[in-house]
Amino acid sequence: MKKKGTVFGKAVGMVLAMTLICGILYTTVVTGASQLFFPDKANGSIIEIDEKKYGCELLAQEFTGEEYMWGRIMNVSAFTDQDGNTKMYSGPSNLSPESQEYKELVEQRVEKIKAANPDADKEQIPEDLVTCSGSGLDPDISVAAAEYQVPRLAKANQMTEDEIQDMIDKCTNHKILGIFGEETVNVLKVNLMLKGIL
Repeated sequence: MKKKGTVFGKAVGMVLAMTLICGILYTTVVTGASQLFFPDKANGSIIEIDEKKYGCELLAQEFTGEEYMWGRIMNVSAFTDQDGNTKMYSGPSNLSPESQEYKELVEQRVEKIKAANPDADKEQIPEDLVTCSGSGLDPDISVAAAEYQVPRLAKANQMTEDEIQDMIDKCTNHKILGIFGEETVNVLKVNLMLKGIL
């Protein structure tokens, strides 16, 4: 009996010690360090100006107005809540690129892009303007996709194309160390600049 009691006591002691180390000390140190060195990222990369939150720069928001830069296709689904109201939400897509539904979605988007950007090259629409990303919530588009929209944005916002291009340049994420990855443009930041918020 004495041996069983000793083992039980050690087990309880180990559980308490690991709870203290892993559950309290570790999380406190990691949270404190992240708040100290990376407060923006630790708090969700929220774009906040004058105490007003406009969204997360890491998650896409859907913009459909002519005066806004458009991002990638967002997979929009509907569900009915317990009160019988239909609600829409955006999320990841599990549509196969070979499925008929996906092809129809892309074709609709191509027609929409062509109609909205009459001054742009209708034969060279950047691929990311007419396809979904894996998550369905990609906040960035390629530089080519951003620049494709410059004539429409300039006209809709009564600005020059150079002014729009300057905004795109300021919102461009460059390659890591100049060689890794690709340059992308954050859609939300451009749209906040277009509205004079950022």
